Amino acid sequence: MRPALRRPLPASVGAIAAIQSAGKRRAVLQARRAPYFKDKLAHVDINRLDDPAEWARLPILDKDMLRALTDAQFYNEFCLPAAGLSEFWRSGGSTGRPLFYPRNQEDMHHAMVSFGRLYDCLGLAPGERAHCSFPLGIHPVGQMLARSAQTWGLGVNWAGAGTTTPSGLQLELIERLRPTLWMGMSSYGLHLANLADAQGLSLAGNSVTTIMCSAEPLSEAKRAKLERAWGARVRDTFGMTEAGMMGCEDMDGPAQGFRVWTDLHCIEVLDPVTYQPVAEGEVGVLVVTPMFTNNVTPFLRWNSGDLVTMHAAVPDAANPFSVFPCLKHAHRTLGFFKVRGININHAEFEDFIFSDPRINDFKAELHATPQGLDMFKVSIETRRDVDGAAAALALRGAVKQRFELTPELELLPPGTLAREFEASIKAPRFVDKRG
Repeated sequence: MRPALRRPLPASVGAIAAIQSAGKRRAVLQARRAPYFKDKLAHVDINRLDDPAEWARLPILDKDMLRALTDAQFYNEFCLPAAGLSEFWRSGGSTGRPLFYPRNQEDMHHAMVSFGRLYDCLGLAPGERAHCSFPLGIHPVGQMLARSAQTWGLGVNWAGAGTTTPSGLQLELIERLRPTLWMGMSSYGLHLANLADAQGLSLAGNSVTTIMCSAEPLSEAKRAKLERAWGARVRDTFGMTEAGMMGCEDMDGPAQGFRVWTDLHCIEVLDPVTYQPVAEGEVGVLVVTPMFTNNVTPFLRWNSGDLVTMHAAVPDAANPFSVFPCLKHAHRTLGFFKVRGININHAEFEDFIFSDPRINDFKAELHATPQGLDMFKVSIETRRDVDGAAAALALRGAVKQRFELTPELELLPPGTLAREFEASIKAPRFVDKRG
């Protein structure tokens, strides 16, 4: 019989260790049923998986390995027979051929546990109202958050992203339906705030007291801007399609990182070259083995590609989620513009812009001049109550001082970027237009 969706949290770190011992064994037995793993696990002693040396004998799996398979190979050799098939989840990431993972009823039950736990972790009570602005498509996050919120007793408006419900209507619905929780990608939260300001509205005085983000990196500068614009606390969540929802920043705040559900997933932080465990607090690559959402896709030691740090749990009787370890993203990115020999890191530039409270939104573009030179153009919108021309002039000098490059700066009328970004799930703030 399945455990209840709102299953009790583990009582101690020792209780989690016992769950993991059984879960790792189950995960390996599941994988052994798949032809893909037939010759890869024969040497592993199923009775010694709690020995780190034995566990390390299991092969590391990554997305390139799965993408090398044909659809027939993936579904017939990697996946297990999908008894009680419920749906498919699209893999995350923005590059390469997406994969579609089958999920059966047992998978969906445990996935609901992992998503629904977010509301308890954030101290949200049954009867509260939520507005879900995550995309409602083939990627599961939006639909799972809305479904689980309903199951946990919250009332939910399934708005979807701006491609489903126009952003102007979303602002109207937030004003009329008075949700206390807004759920969406951080970039779309900023987009809504920019659109509201362009219309002379203030989100800071509305009913929303908590913002729940997921699906893209949330820097401290972006978090601070969201909190200023919405007048709400911002909490980030962390999950992956291969496993489900994996953790959340809790009521104590974001400083500790994500409380990771280690009673549902086996977590390792390894050296990205040697795949040896790194010391506590050191940066390594995140490797995940789901222990319960593996009934059709038997992922073992999945290299997610995320660079993270992890700290052991420090149990505190006042916080039942403190039995879980804390995971933090290293926020490293390969996204950058190279302009006349100068590298401009996208994440660093975004943080730099959003740390200026006068600026609502921006777009950075690379153009080629008629002379064949690279031109770095930054378009901005400022708050309605500031001197836009003065803010633009100050920003031009600040970019020159910080990045050693003078941009072509354009001050846009309020609402320009909101209209331009409306058709995109994620705002395209960095665009290379050099042809």
